[in-house]
Amino acid sequence: MNTIFTKYRFGILSIFILCIGGLTACKKNKSEEATTTTTAGVPSTGSRRELTLDSLFLYAKQIYFWNDALPEYSTFNPRQYSSKSVDLDNYDDELYAITQLKLNPATGKAYEYYGDGFPKYSYIEDITTANPAVTSSVDGRANVDTEGNGYDIGIRPVYYLVRNSDTYYLFITAVYPGSPAAAAGVQRGWVITKVNGTAIGTNYSTERSSVSAALDGASVKIEGYNYVDKVPFNLTLNRASYKSSPVYASKVIVRPGKKIGYLAFARFSALTNQDAPSDTNLDPVFSNFSTQGITDLVVDLRYNGGGYIQTAEYLANLIAPSGTTGKKMYTEIYNTAMQANPKTTIMVNQPLLTSAGKVQFQDGKRLTYADIDYSQAGNTTNFTKQGTLNSVTNVVFIVSGSTASASELLINSLKPYMTVQLVGGTTYGKPVGFFPITLEHRYDVYMSLFETRNANNEGGYYAGMVPGTVVDDNSQYPFGDEREQNLSAALNLIAPGSVSSQSAASSVKDRSSQVSSFSYSGVKPANPHSEFVGMIEKKHNLKK
Repeated sequence: MNTIFTKYRFGILSIFILCIGGLTACKKNKSEEATTTTTAGVPSTGSRRELTLDSLFLYAKQIYFWNDALPEYSTFNPRQYSSKSVDLDNYDDELYAITQLKLNPATGKAYEYYGDGFPKYSYIEDITTANPAVTSSVDGRANVDTEGNGYDIGIRPVYYLVRNSDTYYLFITAVYPGSPAAAAGVQRGWVITKVNGTAIGTNYSTERSSVSAALDGASVKIEGYNYVDKVPFNLTLNRASYKSSPVYASKVIVRPGKKIGYLAFARFSALTNQDAPSDTNLDPVFSNFSTQGITDLVVDLRYNGGGYIQTAEYLANLIAPSGTTGKKMYTEIYNTAMQANPKTTIMVNQPLLTSAGKVQFQDGKRLTYADIDYSQAGNTTNFTKQGTLNSVTNVVFIVSGSTASASELLINSLKPYMTVQLVGGTTYGKPVGFFPITLEHRYDVYMSLFETRNANNEGGYYAGMVPGTVVDDNSQYPFGDEREQNLSAALNLIAPGSVSSQSAASSVKDRSSQVSSFSYSGVKPANPHSEFVGMIEKKHNLKK
């Protein structure tokens, strides 16, 4: 089987709102040929916008996972989505219409229904505004992409609204390694009370826009305090380009008769060596776990929206016990038309690029996505054990509504071979993945293309994975702090009844420092379509 890797790129941006009380709330192919294939009832001429609208529908008609719900061209009428002045807005409208046609019988709503006018999974990106590299030209709106490139101050802020009011706390829930904030010593659990000298926290409705804009600016002064210890801070942070590790934190925690490895993982960034494979971020962590002889593992994916499937595979191979090599990890299942994959498919318009962005050839023939094997047999991945950590059979994942896609794939793939438990909140629910289809040499279309299932044929978790132990997200402590309630609950599952000296000494203090109105009710991004959620397939097998 001839396996090749393709090159993609994309950028992300995030700022979140976590509500307290009654409120709630996975690189890019840059080259393609314009699709003007004449099909019954499809005009062969039109404006650039009209032809792109046609192309978007024609691609979906063949490759969208739920393409069986799409009507004929004349019924759908792609060119009706052309009333807006910005091309991307029109394409977004059409994609939304496409994604709302297939209903989930379990809910009576579309599989991609999300309730806010955007698809739950599919999206389109203008690659001219993506985050392509760590340079001064990186999109000023983006933070860390799945290549590890960042261009911001390096914090993940969340608004915590107090019950039945517009009063809020602005918590820093994560600090991106390598960022200006990390260099300045900013920590998770800090509360921002002033932005550029202006006090905040009294009126979320009127302050959110200005606060978010200030935090996205070239330079911002933030003041506040560490929520637990009440130690004040006063810093000026300047936006900068940086390279960020996806590892928030790692450590070994000792309990009676147990050594428990802990890993907080931000995103499934591209492996530093995809051909070997190996990764300079994950390998040292698991080498340390192996050296210290850990018996159990906690993986914190609470803010991990996904990324590259190959990295999820690699992490699964690091975690999996010995004896799993050669056994099925998961299968990608494409629609019937894709599995049949005739040579005349529309995918001949999408060239395969090398990791350097060059068009690939084989025997003098240019390779396209029509040359890929989309059969289930050709898209089944088996375990290939990595590293020297061999004896762990019990893993607890910390999850939330921000845990999605490649994160869920990792969890689901390990379930047949290990004792897997979940702590936290119900996950996002994205058992589908994609790779980009490029239109106009500018827009990368990420539409749901395949569903994943594990060795037990388990999948379809569209409503999310429900934890056996439900715990609210607690942003007051750094990752790996045993006082943090998600980690504490995970440790209690592994070593019931054991309490660290740190946790015991602080329990009374913690109770007295809690704000009585902090009743966590869910996480939802302030801009829910700005942080990447997905799993991207960049490894493809050619048809024999």
